[in-house]
Amino acid sequence: MPEPAKKTASAFTKKPKTTEVVEGDTAVFEAETEKTGIKVKWQRAGAEMFESEKYIIKAEGNKHSLTINNTGREDDAPYAVIAGSSKVKFDLKVKEPEKSEAVLHTEAVSTPIVSDSPTPAETHPGECTRSSEVPAPEAQPELPLDPVGLFVTRPQDGEVTVGGNITFTCKVAGASMLKKPSVKWFKGKWMDLGSKVGKHLQLHDSYDRNNKVYIYEMHIIQAKMTYAGGYRCEASTKDKFDSCNFSLIVNEAPGTGDMDIRTAFRRTSLVGGGRRMSAACLSSFLRSVNRKSEPKTELQPDVDVWDILRRAPPSEYEKIAFQYGITDLRGMLKRLKRIKKEEKKSTAFLQKLDPAYQVDKGQKIKLMVELANPDAEVKWLKNGQEIQVSGRYIFEAVGNKRILTINHCSLADDAAYQCVVDEEKSFTELFVKEPPILISHPLEDQVVMAGERVEFECEVSEEGAAVKWEKDGNELKREETFKYRFKKDGKKHYLIINESTKEDSGHYTVKTNGGESVAELIIQEKKLEVYQSIADLTVRARDQAVFKCEVSDENVKGIWLKNGKEVIPDERIKISHIGRIHKLTIDDVTPEDEADYSFVPEGFAYNLSAKLKFLEIKIDFVPRQEPPKIHLDCMGQAAPDTIVVVAGNKLRLDVPISGDPIPMVIWQKVNKNSCNVLSNADSMDSPDSSSDLSNESKCPQLLSESEGRVRVEMHEDHCIFIIEGAEKPDEGVYRVTVKNPAGEDKADITVKVIDVPDPPEAPKIINVGEDYCTVQWQPPKYDGGQPILGYILERKKKKSYRWMRLNFDLLKELSYEAKRMIEGVVYEMRLYAVNSIGMSRPSPASQPFMPIAPPSEPTHFTVEDISDSTVTLKWRPPERIGAGGLDGYNVEYCKEGSTEWVPALQGLTERTSALIKDLVTGDKLYFRVRAINLAGEGEPALTKEPVTIQEILQRPKFWLPRYLRQTLVKKVGETINIVIPFQGKPRPKITWTKDGQTLDTKEVGIRNSTTDTILFIRKAEHHHSGTYEVEVQIENMNDKVAITMQIMDKPGPPQNVKIIDVWGFNVALEWKPPQDNGNAQISGYTIQKADKKTMEWYTVFDHYRRTNCIVSDLIMGNEYYFRVFSENLCGLSETAATTKTPAYIQKTGTIYKPPSYKEHDFSEAPKFTHPLVNRSVISGYNATLSCAVRGSPKPKIFWYKNKVDLSGDAKYRMFSKQGVLTLEIRKPSPFDGGFYTCKAVNECGEAEIECRLDVRGGVGLGI
Repeated sequence: MPEPAKKTASAFTKKPKTTEVVEGDTAVFEAETEKTGIKVKWQRAGAEMFESEKYIIKAEGNKHSLTINNTGREDDAPYAVIAGSSKVKFDLKVKEPEKSEAVLHTEAVSTPIVSDSPTPAETHPGECTRSSEVPAPEAQPELPLDPVGLFVTRPQDGEVTVGGNITFTCKVAGASMLKKPSVKWFKGKWMDLGSKVGKHLQLHDSYDRNNKVYIYEMHIIQAKMTYAGGYRCEASTKDKFDSCNFSLIVNEAPGTGDMDIRTAFRRTSLVGGGRRMSAACLSSFLRSVNRKSEPKTELQPDVDVWDILRRAPPSEYEKIAFQYGITDLRGMLKRLKRIKKEEKKSTAFLQKLDPAYQVDKGQKIKLMVELANPDAEVKWLKNGQEIQVSGRYIFEAVGNKRILTINHCSLADDAAYQCVVDEEKSFTELFVKEPPILISHPLEDQVVMAGERVEFECEVSEEGAAVKWEKDGNELKREETFKYRFKKDGKKHYLIINESTKEDSGHYTVKTNGGESVAELIIQEKKLEVYQSIADLTVRARDQAVFKCEVSDENVKGIWLKNGKEVIPDERIKISHIGRIHKLTIDDVTPEDEADYSFVPEGFAYNLSAKLKFLEIKIDFVPRQEPPKIHLDCMGQAAPDTIVVVAGNKLRLDVPISGDPIPMVIWQKVNKNSCNVLSNADSMDSPDSSSDLSNESKCPQLLSESEGRVRVEMHEDHCIFIIEGAEKPDEGVYRVTVKNPAGEDKADITVKVIDVPDPPEAPKIINVGEDYCTVQWQPPKYDGGQPILGYILERKKKKSYRWMRLNFDLLKELSYEAKRMIEGVVYEMRLYAVNSIGMSRPSPASQPFMPIAPPSEPTHFTVEDISDSTVTLKWRPPERIGAGGLDGYNVEYCKEGSTEWVPALQGLTERTSALIKDLVTGDKLYFRVRAINLAGEGEPALTKEPVTIQEILQRPKFWLPRYLRQTLVKKVGETINIVIPFQGKPRPKITWTKDGQTLDTKEVGIRNSTTDTILFIRKAEHHHSGTYEVEVQIENMNDKVAITMQIMDKPGPPQNVKIIDVWGFNVALEWKPPQDNGNAQISGYTIQKADKKTMEWYTVFDHYRRTNCIVSDLIMGNEYYFRVFSENLCGLSETAATTKTPAYIQKTGTIYKPPSYKEHDFSEAPKFTHPLVNRSVISGYNATLSCAVRGSPKPKIFWYKNKVDLSGDAKYRMFSKQGVLTLEIRKPSPFDGGFYTCKAVNECGEAEIECRLDVRGGVGLGI
C-alpha cells in the first residue's frame, strides 16, 4: 500500500454531535473541514465504514456527511470521523417507539423484576407499539422469610425472555452485625460474577435503616440464552456463613407462528408523511386501508412462510421473498437464523464441554470431552482459529477422553473455545480472572489556584492494570475537549486537568478491583496579597532612588507607571523581578524624576503608589571656623529618630554635616556598659574583629570607612552609615558625633530591625468529630518586631508528603474548626504566623489524629433477668459505630433519687450483655450503657423505669422435648444425654427416680443448672431400661415428668434347628425362638444354605417370620448344611444356629462311568510367530519393540542390546502378555541405537530374533 503524502493536520470547523433517533428512522451526521480535498474516514465501533445501501457517505468540497438508513438496535454504537490527525467522536442512540395508552392498558402485568425487550421482528401483527418496561402490580405476595441462617429473604428462581432484564434480590439481617456482611454471586459451582460486572451484569447493595436489613441485588441486562443455568449467592460474616441456590430460565423470543412474516419484513412509508412507522404498525394500517377500499374482496387463506423457508434451500430464499412481497431480505434472514432449532442428541460426544470455565491468571486449566468413538480425530479451536501444539497448549488422549491443557493462563486466553469432531462441535467460554490490583501509593489532597494544572498520581501493584477514575461518584471519561487526560507509566497512573476551574473542586477517587483511594481537590480563585508596599522617597540630586514591593505570588508580573505612563527601562532606570520582590531603581536622580510612581500587577485590580520628592540643597557662604553641625530632621525633638529596616535588607543612612574645617565623625552604638565606636579618622589593628556591633566590648572600636558589614563612608558635606544585611543584633541607638576645632555636635538615631515572626509551637487538636476537628495554638514567642496579622493553617494525611492549605484569608483567632475531612484517615496539622514582613517558617506538626464521631446509643436495651443480688442486661450494637470500630461498652447504675452513676463492671466489656452482681436486695436502680470508640463515649441507652432488685417467684414447670414424650430407644453401648429445660424462681430442687427408686449416681450422671437438668449415661446397658421420673419443686409447688427408656441389643441365635424331612429336591427345617431377644421383639429370621463341598453360604430367606420353612430347588447328589439367624431392630444375631448333620439329596437313575484316555503331551520348543521389525524413532520420545512367541512350558524371555543383557537396566521395561513380548525404551537418545535381540528359552529348546533400532535427533534439540 503506498505511503500517504504528509499533510498538515486540519481540525474540523463543524463537528458531528451525538444524535438520538427512533428505531427505523434515518440518522444524518455532518462535518466540515478547514480545507477542501482532505480525505475523511468514518468509523463505527472502531472499524472503518464503507458505503452501502444502509450507509451513505458523501463529500462535497469541505462538507462531509454520513447517512444511516432504517436505523436499528445494532446501530446504537459509538462513531468517529477522522481527517488527518484530527478525530471527533460522537454517538448514535436508537430508542424504541413510544407506546400508546390503549396498548398499555391491555398489556399483561408481569413479574416486577423482569423487563422484556423484544426485537422488532418479534412484535405481533396487531400491535403498533411496545413498552420496554412493564409496570409493576400494586400488590405482590411477600417472599417467605428465612428463619435460619443469615438470609432474611433468599433470591427466588426466575424466568426471562431473550433480550429482557431481570433482577434477583436477597436480604441479610444486619441488626446484630458490627460490620457489613460479605456477599458474593456465583454462576454454576465456582464462577465468581464479581469480575464479570459490565454492560450485561450489575451488582448493587444498600442498607435499609428502618428494618435493619442489608439489600443485595443482581441485575441481568439484555439476557442471552447462555445466561440460563444455576446460580448461587453466598453471605459470610466473621463467624457465620450461609448460601442459597436459585436458577434462571431464558426463553426464546415469542414464536413466529402468530405473526405475518410478509408484514414484518415489508419496507413501506406513509404517503406524504415525514416519519417512518414500525413494521407491525404499518401492517395494521395497510390492512385497515384495504378493508375500507375493498370491502368485497375475499380474504385469502394464511400461508406459513416460515415453514416454507425452513424447508427450502438457501438458494431459493430470494425467490420466496419476491413471491410473498418481502423486501427486507436481510432482516428476514437474521430472523430465520434465530428460529429455535430442535436439539439433536450428539452422536460424536458422550460428554461435552461445560458452558463456561473460570481460572485465575497464571494458573492452568484442563478442558475435557468424552468421545463416542475413541479413534475419532479431534480439533481444538480458539476464537475460530485452530490451536497448534506448543509449550502452553498440551493435547492429551486417555481412552475416549480428549483433554486440552492450557498452562500459565493469561488475559489473551480469555476467549471462546470449540472442540470439533467430524461435523459436530462443543462450545465453551474461558474466563481468566485477574488477581486483585492493590493501590500501593494513594492519591494526595491538592489545593491549587484557578487556571493551574492539576495532576493526581497513584501507584498500583501491577503494570498495565486497568483503573477507573471518579469525581464525586461519577466516572470520568476522555471528553472531546480533552479536559481530563489519563496517563499510564508502568505501575503509575495519572489524572491530569489542564486548566482547572472552580467546578473541578471535589473528591477524586481512583478504583481498582482490589481497592480505592480518595483525595480532595480545592480550587481557589486567584487572590494576591501585598506583603510590602512601596513607600514615598525623598532623595537628593545624583542619588539613587529604589522603589520596592513584595507580593504573595512570585509568578505575578506587573508594570511600573510614572504619572500614569509606563516606565521604559534604560541605562539609568532599571526594573527587576526576583521571586516575590519587584524593584524600580533610578540612578542619578534629577528634578525631572520627581513624580507619582505606581506598580500595577497583571491580572489584579491593585495599584501600589508612592511619591518621589527631589531635595534641593542650597549652599551658602560659610565663614571660616564654623562649628560642626548635623543636619537631621530629628534634631531638636525629644525622642531620637527611629529608622526601620527589614532583616536581611541593606540600611543606607545619609547624614548631612557642615563645619569648617571638615569635622571628624564618630559613630557610637549606645548600649549598657559598653560603647562601640565607628570613625573615619582612626583605624584599629584588627578591623575584622569589630565588624559586628558586639555587646561584649568594653571600649570603643573603630572601623575604616570601607571595610566591614557595618561601616561609615565619609564625604565632604555628608557621611553615609551602611549596614549590609541587617540582623537582629544590629538593633539599637546609634550616636553620631562631629568634632572640629570650632566645636562639637551630636545626634542619636534609633535603628529597629524587623523580621518575619518565629514559627509558632505545634498546634493542639482539642475536639475531633466525624469529618471535622478544632485546632488551637499559641502566638509565636517573637513576632518579628511587627504585630501578628494572622495565621495560615495547613493539613496533610499521615503517610503523605503534600500539605494542603486550609484558609486563604488570614485567621485572626487562635483556634479554627477544620472541616471536609474523611472519617477514618489519620491527619496532621501545622501553621504559619504572618506579619507585615512576611510568613514565618512552619510550626512543628501536631500529634496525628483521626476524624471519627462517637457512636450512637446502643439499641434494644432491656433487663433480661433479675435475682436478689444480680441483674442481667442485654442490648444490641449502636446503628452508627464509626470507621475505627468499637472499643467496648461501659455499664453504670444509679439509685433512684440520686445523680451519682456507679460503674457496674471493671473496665469495658466487648459483649452485648452483662451480669451485674453484688447488688443490695430491695434497691431501685436505673441502668445505662454507653458505646465507646476512639472519639469517646456515645449517648447512653437508659432504662425507662427503675429496676427493683428482688427475685420474682416463678411457678416450676418442665418443658419436655417432643422426642422424650414417647419411648426413648437406644442400643447397648451408646451414649445417652437427655436435657430437659424447666422454669422456676428461686432456683428449684431437682429429684430423679427410676421405677420409684432413687438413682445410683455411680452409674448415671445428673447435672442441674438454673434452667435445665441433664441425665448422662456414658455406655447404656440392659439394666438401664425403665421409667425415669424427674420432679422440680419450689416450696409447696412442684411439677413432674416421666421418661420411658428402652435399651436393646442384638438377639441370641435360635434354638434347636432340625431337619424334619428330605424329599426330592426339598428339605423341611424347624427351630425355636432365641432365648435372648435383646430386649426387643424378634422381627424375623434369615435362613442360609451351604454345599458340603464348598461350604459357601447363600441366603435362602430373609426377614422370615415363622419358625419353620421348606428349602427347595436343591441340586441332586449334593449334601447341604443349613443355619438360621434371628433379627430384631438392632440387626441380625452375632451367631447362627446350624444343623448338626447335612441333608443329602438322593440321585435317581443309572450311574455313568467315564472312559479313561491317555494324556496328550503338549510340550513344544519356543517359536516366534511374529518377528521384530527394524524401527527408526525420534530422540526424547518413548519407543517400543514388539514380537510374539509360543512354547510349552512357557518360555523364559531375555532381551539383549548388542549382545549385552538388559534385564538389570532401569531404562528398559519388559512386558509379556499372552505371548506378546514388548520392550519399552524410555526417552531414547542416539546412544540407544543398535541391534536388539529377544531370546526365548524353555526345557524343550530355545529361539531368538533380532532387529535394528535407529534414533534420530529431535527438531528442538538441533541435533
